[in-house]
Amino acid sequence: MIKRVQIIGTGLIGGSIGLALRAAGWHVTGSDLNAHELELAVSRGCIDKAGDDLEASLVVVAVPASATASVITEALKRRAGNDHVIFTDVAGVKQDIGQQVPDARYIGGHPMAGSEQIGVAGARADLFLGATWVLTPRSDTSPDQFADLMSIVRSLGATVIALSAQDHDRLVALISHVPHLVAASLMNEAATAAESDAALLQLAAGGFRDMTRIAAGHPGIWPDVCFANATAILNGLADLTQRIAVLSDAIARRDRTALTELLSSASVARRALPGRNSDPDLLSQVRIPVPDRPGVIAEVAMAASELGVSMVDLEIAHSIEGGSGVLIVVVGREDVPRFQERLATIGFASTTQVL
Repeated sequence: MIKRVQIIGTGLIGGSIGLALRAAGWHVTGSDLNAHELELAVSRGCIDKAGDDLEASLVVVAVPASATASVITEALKRRAGNDHVIFTDVAGVKQDIGQQVPDARYIGGHPMAGSEQIGVAGARADLFLGATWVLTPRSDTSPDQFADLMSIVRSLGATVIALSAQDHDRLVALISHVPHLVAASLMNEAATAAESDAALLQLAAGGFRDMTRIAAGHPGIWPDVCFANATAILNGLADLTQRIAVLSDAIARRDRTALTELLSSASVARRALPGRNSDPDLLSQVRIPVPDRPGVIAEVAMAASELGVSMVDLEIAHSIEGGSGVLIVVVGREDVPRFQERLATIGFASTTQVL
């Protein structure tokens, strides 16, 4: 793959991608409607130059969610006939965009990373180190293009998880969109209370600051996200409201047992959050013979994501006769048995090899 990338939208995320890819030897061209941001992106070394690179092998669209589909559509038109270019984006909502962009060259993406900083001034090459980056392949996604994009994302230090666009929106509402709205609500409540009790915010300690940290994020991106993912967000808020009502009831009834059980289950769940497994001594290859057709990689990747199995690496070995190949997936050794079992249920035989 030619290491040339076009970044459309050189803000915090786009600028950080540019910095990281330039450090990895890519030639980065960027464009932005904000002339000052674009000039700053050049001066900070986020991009090599401003403009449009029609020969780029990768196009990353990092604009607000409401504009993403139209920007991708226009950029695709300018590259009509180029079946090798890969398009991806960074928007926090995937289903709506995917429906508006019915082009196999587009693979939805969402880096689960950010900062309280706003714009390209806050861009960092290490922003994605250890972060989860969701990709949403479809039935027409090319296995080779997905593997190339996954390799690029992993080179930025992120861990890739593949989900359907629908599952992405449902899950991200719970772990990102709803928490941001809750943090904003709590911060606003405290700020209002501080108007009559000036000492309140001076008392804000670690717990309050940790819980409300994300409320300091750029507010401009959130209306688009909330409206595009309204159903999942409203469902999440309704479920959370019900849980808070249960907590309130336990406190009102002075039910120590019920309250302790609720807090204990949360404590256990929090400590069980998965960490990143990158120790080569704990990894294995799963080798999966597959037909050489679009959609195969999405089936395998989503089988892994449904189990919570992280694909540390992925490679495609094509058969010299054509028509088939072997998908080589690296996963944690302890995940191999259930991953193979799941693959078998969807029609894929597999073998394993310890690294």
